Amino acid sequence: MRPWLRLAAGLAGAGLLAGCAVSVSPVAGSTRAASAPAAVAGSTRLSHRPAAAPLPAGPLAAHQLITVTTPSYRDTYATFTAYRQAGGRWQRVLGPWTARIGRNGFAPAGQKREGDGRTPSGTFRFGFFFGVLPNPGVRFRYRQSHPYDYWDDDPASPRYNEWVNALRASPGLNPEPMDVTAYDYGAVIGYNTARAPGLGSAIFLHQNIGIATAGCITLPTADLLTVLRWLNPARSPRIRMGVAGPR
Repeated sequence: MRPWLRLAAGLAGAGLLAGCAVSVSPVAGSTRAASAPAAVAGSTRLSHRPAAAPLPAGPLAAHQLITVTTPSYRDTYATFTAYRQAGGRWQRVLGPWTARIGRNGFAPAGQKREGDGRTPSGTFRFGFFFGVLPNPGVRFRYRQSHPYDYWDDDPASPRYNEWVNALRASPGLNPEPMDVTAYDYGAVIGYNTARAPGLGSAIFLHQNIGIATAGCITLPTADLLTVLRWLNPARSPRIRMGVAGPR
């Protein structure tokens, strides 16, 4: 067995994660049922009534916008709202809901670091979508995970902040298993796409498992699936994350 495969097997068995999620259970093999699991408790649905809102400062090219905001940098519960652009205004279509973020809250813009337990601030695109379970009907490219799939969280690795098939290449030191319950469904948030060493990796939107994360955004499963199915790459969606400014 290749050295990194022995390492990967040991990490999967121990449940050691270096990136986004914490204390999640590895999935045995790849025999999970294809049906969507029930919604996870711990996140509050606030409202679904649509409302118009002015365009945020600094107009975006996006026609779909998600905002994830907190009152302060230390908060670990955030308000999650989704908008579509219509007639020069943002029309609220989903939320506001309560989401979980990093166990140490938001990092100010440019201050996110690997392993700090904080969610980065800023406005980002979405990458591909992924999950342990089959594609639930999303429009983004979808990648189903397997026991040999990891996210490289090692700043010294040439594949830092990338999905790695451990059968083909080393996923670095202490890689993050992608075949875990928290990742039944998820979306890659396009943070640190330049893969600058140490600035943070594995920032996802994925399902809530009842606790704060190491840097990701999480929602109950039913709400997450609604969002993932709503997002459309043709609409250039963005996610804006951080502390809410004064109103």
